[in-house]
Amino acid sequence: MLLQRLTEYADRLGDVLPAEYYRTKQIHWVLDLNNEGTATLRDLRVSAKNRDQARTMPVPYVQRSGTKVPPYMLVDTAEFVLGVPKDRKNRPTDKARDEAARRHATYRDLALRWAGERKDDPRATALRSYFAGGGPAGLNIPNDVQAKDTVAVMVETRWLHEEPSVKTTWASVVRERKGGDDDKPGLCLVCGTVAPLLATIPEPVKKGAVPTSGGSNEGQLVSINKAAQGRNGKTQLVNTPICHRCGGRAMAVLNHLLASEEHKRPFRDDGVMVWWTRQASDDSAMALLFGNAPDPADIAHLIDSLDNRPTPHTTQRVDDDEFHALTLGLNNARLVVRDWIDIPLTDLKHTVAAWYKDHGVYDGWNGTTRYVPIWLLALCCGRAQDGRYAKGSEPHGLEAELVHSALRRTPPPARTLPLLLQRIHADQHLDTARIALLRLILNRSSDPKDHVMTTLDADCRDASYLCGRLFAVLEDIQTTALPDLNTTLRDRYFRTAATAPGATLTNLRVDANAHLKRLRRDKKGAAAALERRISELFALFSEDMPRHLSPLQQGRFVMGYEHERAAKWDRIRRAKENSEDNSQA
Repeated sequence: MLLQRLTEYADRLGDVLPAEYYRTKQIHWVLDLNNEGTATLRDLRVSAKNRDQARTMPVPYVQRSGTKVPPYMLVDTAEFVLGVPKDRKNRPTDKARDEAARRHATYRDLALRWAGERKDDPRATALRSYFAGGGPAGLNIPNDVQAKDTVAVMVETRWLHEEPSVKTTWASVVRERKGGDDDKPGLCLVCGTVAPLLATIPEPVKKGAVPTSGGSNEGQLVSINKAAQGRNGKTQLVNTPICHRCGGRAMAVLNHLLASEEHKRPFRDDGVMVWWTRQASDDSAMALLFGNAPDPADIAHLIDSLDNRPTPHTTQRVDDDEFHALTLGLNNARLVVRDWIDIPLTDLKHTVAAWYKDHGVYDGWNGTTRYVPIWLLALCCGRAQDGRYAKGSEPHGLEAELVHSALRRTPPPARTLPLLLQRIHADQHLDTARIALLRLILNRSSDPKDHVMTTLDADCRDASYLCGRLFAVLEDIQTTALPDLNTTLRDRYFRTAATAPGATLTNLRVDANAHLKRLRRDKKGAAAALERRISELFALFSEDMPRHLSPLQQGRFVMGYEHERAAKWDRIRRAKENSEDNSQA
């Protein structure tokens, strides 16, 4: 299924992909030939500061390994093209010189294979003349040419590797190398046609394309090189028949996606996600999911049009396109498929709408609902320092797990709630991101009583939720009576109140009498309002306050606390707006 979707996407991209068995590389040197075969070496290297000006282009490529490494067609390292041995500056060993000579000889033979087939082509004639005249033996090779530098060949003003005949010859060479000794035809698992089958996948994923906490390496999507790994002891692709065309195009389009900034999401610590659609459809839902600052208006429109009240006009605009998402990790030199999503595009839009609906946080001061980007939901489980989160302190792999939760419409991983509560208690820091993540955890709980509204739920009788509301009112009493305090009730008692509210809140209620007495003297209106609020809350308890709270109950405590505070700011904002309207009238 995965390889089929990749090859379908390759068919849609068409000429956007490089030629078969070509990959984009940086060119360091150009071997310039004139029509008579006379050669000069031109330097195309750039400094690290000017890396964006480097000359890059698709060139022949296929995975190669072993002790007798074969050459690429025309574009290769200086060791192959020019016979430059490794460690050239420090007196290379005889072994290095012999290997450089062997590699150059195989490169020359492969280049002449193409040139020999093009008798009437002036560019092929120039290449034959170059080798007949001694090749690099008569060339002035600068001392700073390194064996690993990439060298391309140009005749007059044309790159040889871009010639259509070179591409055809190179594709034939790769099929010979990757088709095995017999290159028997068979039924391709991907396209369902009878065609010559691959022995191994010709192209790996580029080095560094899949972030990993270990050493970066190239990676193969399908690789079985040990008898113990394969079915019935069979190695390579015997039990996974893939034709040359499907194998080459699938890996070409995968590398294309991994190089794209619009269809890729790398995770800082490990892995990467790529996505695409079957048709050339609008995948703005993914941009909305991964945006650094999601637009509340766009989110509100998505929720309203696709989840709450779909209109006939909206329904007519929805198509039956398909959305595909692939999450990859890297284990040594093998790719690990961590997740594969294959759903209708309409389901994706519903899923993203549900994600934001489940974690939106109401801002009472502004009267708006705020939404948090997915990277910040992961980062808020890290350390908070001076009101900001320490970069890179989020738990390993949490962002990828939250992406999985978003696209699968499942609860966040079980470890998220303990991690979040631990950081809230340790940092004494509570902001929109942490409230949003907490609300997401509760709203995706299997127990409906854990689900919480965006704003204050005046009808909720859950004891832990009421305890959070009560703590917010007690804090309000203290800060109203003593506005200049350096250490507030929250700074001193929030953790104990959230874990053991029974004794803590009872004692704080007694202590609040002194603050209320002061308010009756200095701010009678505020004293009356706060006394009424606290009396109303105590009246809602059907039984004694709980002695201890479980992690989920602590989450409801924090939500009650936040909702009560948001409701307070909402009342203040509305009163201010009414006052301004009255003054203007």
